[in-house]
Amino acid sequence: MNAHSVGTGGAPGVPGVPRAKHKAPAHGQAHAPSHGPASDRASAQDLTRGSARAGAGTRDPAAPAPGGRDRYLDLLRAVALVRVVVFHVFGWAWLTILFPSMGVMFALAGSLMARSLSQRPPWSVIRGRLRRLLPPVWAFALVVVPLMFVVGWRPAREEGLWWFLRLANYIVPFGAPPYPYENGSPSGLLEETWAEQAAGPLWYIRAYLWFVLASPLLLWAFRKVPWATLLLPVALTAVLGSGLVEIPGETGEALSDFAVYGACWVLGFAHNDGAFRKVPRYITVSLAAFTMAFALWWASGHLTDEGWNLDEIPLAQAMWSLGFCAILLQYSPSWRELPGRLGQFDTVITLANNRAVTIYLWHNLLIMATVPLIDQLWSIPGIDAYSAELDSAYSALMLVLVWPLIALMILAIGWVEDVAAKRAPRLWPNGAKEARERAARV
Repeated sequence: MNAHSVGTGGAPGVPGVPRAKHKAPAHGQAHAPSHGPASDRASAQDLTRGSARAGAGTRDPAAPAPGGRDRYLDLLRAVALVRVVVFHVFGWAWLTILFPSMGVMFALAGSLMARSLSQRPPWSVIRGRLRRLLPPVWAFALVVVPLMFVVGWRPAREEGLWWFLRLANYIVPFGAPPYPYENGSPSGLLEETWAEQAAGPLWYIRAYLWFVLASPLLLWAFRKVPWATLLLPVALTAVLGSGLVEIPGETGEALSDFAVYGACWVLGFAHNDGAFRKVPRYITVSLAAFTMAFALWWASGHLTDEGWNLDEIPLAQAMWSLGFCAILLQYSPSWRELPGRLGQFDTVITLANNRAVTIYLWHNLLIMATVPLIDQLWSIPGIDAYSAELDSAYSALMLVLVWPLIALMILAIGWVEDVAAKRAPRLWPNGAKEARERAARV
């Protein structure tokens, strides 16, 4: 039995793993570090919500004190990362409606960015974000890019010197990094689209970088003309997503990503500045419901071959994510500790936030790594009698197996996130040690 034929959707050869977003990756996808996605899909290590009044740069006294973590936001990021992994295993389009992970992660990152810009000079904030984001990307590239060459990638023959310039996107991802669309190994251990799948999450890193660089100007504009700043990305998405204007190539892809999630990023500014506390909840929920209803209406008339996958319908994705995130942030309870039964997931949520970039960058590649491992089941004598059951359970087996692989990757390379943040390297930063120390002091 060749397990490569099993799966619910996505790229050929890898069950449920959508194609990478050079053309149109699975946003939500890891479309993480959240950071990240994770991630932000990408700088989840310093999650705190010290709120600043618009234009004043002072902390809102109702917000958590500086240095504390907002566990509600931590929870949202962890859920977003899990949803990304599940989506990339099963390829269920309805997951993009149930929980728009990428919009949520960009909204959380926008809130963090506004908090930092309210406390430190813009260049210091930008430099800090780049310092924390890029080393994990470099570690990823140091493994993936040489592997592409080992299995036969020879781009210089086709693209010449231009390829070397594009390769710089693995160092500072302003654009889409190059990769071979077909790069399988003769043994079959690496199927032909593995490189495309592995590079898929890098679209998020590019979009996050663009938002970081644009944030000083965006935050200034938001505090001057908030509604115009919030709605401008939506209008740009409408122009690009409706086909009124088409910008080809990587520039078009990058601009589309920036527009689709720009409103979510600006919502993060509003969350940090305490704007949601000034608006009655029924108004926020009513406007959000109208926005989300429009998103579903628009999607119904623009379905692709992936059905209701909003990642492939830019305007629907933008409007749905905007409404969804507005409701989440309007009801933001700013927990210092996870309440009730959620407390039993405290260490898992802490680990996910401290290693959001690692989880997001590597999860696609690790999902593909489950395929040759599961294929070993067919070497067991007499297993053919259960072939139908294994076929039906294949994606579930992938989901079960990918988490131990992610855990191994966290142990092997996650410490790079600590080094990037100028912290002592930690193998398993799930907060358990800190919790024990706090309990001992009490």
